Amino acid sequence: MRKVLIPTKLDKVVEKILSEHGFTVVQNPDVQLADLASENSDASAIIVRSEKVTPEIMDGLKDLKLVVRAGAGFDNIDIRHARKLGIDVMNTPGANSNAVAEEVIALILAAYRKLVPADQSTRAGKWEKKSFMGRELTGKTVGILGLGNIGRLLIKRLSGFDVKILAYDPILSADLAAHLGAQLCTVEEVFAQSDIVSLHIPENDKTRGMVNAKLLGLMKKGAMLVNCARAGIVDEEAIRAAKQEKDLIFCNDVYPKDAAGDKSVADIADIMLPHLGASTKEANFLAAKRAADQTVAYFEDGVTACVVNKGVPDGLDANYQKLASVLAGLGAAYLNGRAISKIELSCYGKLHQFSKWMIAPVTAAICPPFDAFSGADEALKYLESRGIQFIVREVDESKHYGEAITLDFIAGSDRISIRGTIAEGRLMVSRINSFDGIYIHPAGNYLFVEYEDAPGIIGKITGLLGQNNINIADVRAPHSLENSRSILAVNAESAVPADLVKEIAAAVNAINAFTFDC
Repeated sequence: MRKVLIPTKLDKVVEKILSEHGFTVVQNPDVQLADLASENSDASAIIVRSEKVTPEIMDGLKDLKLVVRAGAGFDNIDIRHARKLGIDVMNTPGANSNAVAEEVIALILAAYRKLVPADQSTRAGKWEKKSFMGRELTGKTVGILGLGNIGRLLIKRLSGFDVKILAYDPILSADLAAHLGAQLCTVEEVFAQSDIVSLHIPENDKTRGMVNAKLLGLMKKGAMLVNCARAGIVDEEAIRAAKQEKDLIFCNDVYPKDAAGDKSVADIADIMLPHLGASTKEANFLAAKRAADQTVAYFEDGVTACVVNKGVPDGLDANYQKLASVLAGLGAAYLNGRAISKIELSCYGKLHQFSKWMIAPVTAAICPPFDAFSGADEALKYLESRGIQFIVREVDESKHYGEAITLDFIAGSDRISIRGTIAEGRLMVSRINSFDGIYIHPAGNYLFVEYEDAPGIIGKITGLLGQNNINIADVRAPHSLENSRSILAVNAESAVPADLVKEIAAAVNAINAFTFDC
């Protein structure tokens, strides 16, 4: 009989479903997970909400096969250590989305109408009606960063208020955004034009500290920022300054650690809640039911659809997944932010049988919120939800490319095609569009400049780099006979600033110029 540990207060439906299928359920929200685990070393599964599942806990449970996060985010679980031990980690995406979307509405209305201080004043026997003049949500412009499950539900919940919705999502097409009821914009446009900005993006290396002084400086005077996503995506000091300069309204429900104690945002938050986003009876029930159903399906039928840390199949060198990710990142960089509508993948040689294992790394590269440890089915659904078609092509082995990967990206009328392989154990980009034989090892800081071939171009580019104290480690400059163009790939010893890229592009009348760090 399999044992499931539940160190959190989940709806009783979780125990009911598991028990009906023969599981032994040990549920105790008053005991720390580490203690619960030490007392039940024969556990096969753990279901958690925000409790941390550490390597030490997993190491102590020799029969552990599955960890389920009853919710979407799973940064409280060490998924890489779990994979090393052969433990699958699942989440229950979408279970809490509506609860968070409704909480955002509640925060906006409470802040605009000053409900919290008005309640406190009235309870104290005062009658300070004139002090609590509020504002109306109707007619405002609301900016949403991230149109995943929560962002899309927020659009629906806001529809009755006759607001204008601006949105930023790194891979969502403009047509799909419009279908959802939002106008797709840059991050800067969202912050500059919105009366309210609500954050619904994950915290990772690319988003940490993303909401900084520059973005907050673009906001209107008296604008509102709502953070029900992750604490680390905002710069608290920048918010502190914006409060003074722009009379910013700040509503917050997330913290570096979910625990009692002083909170660093206490002096700047107009409303602060103890991470209540998913704390509704309905969300609790849905998360509990999904966690139980997925656990049963996993052990009884081998269903792994929601596993977020799938490993590498036997026979596949994981470096080829890394290659697919690098090629995808380079393709996205070449397109300079243009929305991708279609991706075509060709895997040659023995790689063809592993084509589906390349889909998640490609998806994660073009859309950082998606986790590369997810499976192909989840990746395809994710891309489809953002209006992107993904095709695995049959290949012509008569071309004798060996073990190689080709990725084509279509964005409007533009197409970028990139091929790569692994040579002598090193990742290698062998072709970009019609530029064959580029042969660059994607590591470090790269500047790419495509231009109409003419004498002196390479000298101008390298000269400008030298004038700005940027040393060059390597240069490749293949020429295309197909269109009389060349592309210069410069491996620089330091990052090339955006302003310098623009200067170089103007100096050589570049067709395209961009950087790619890998």
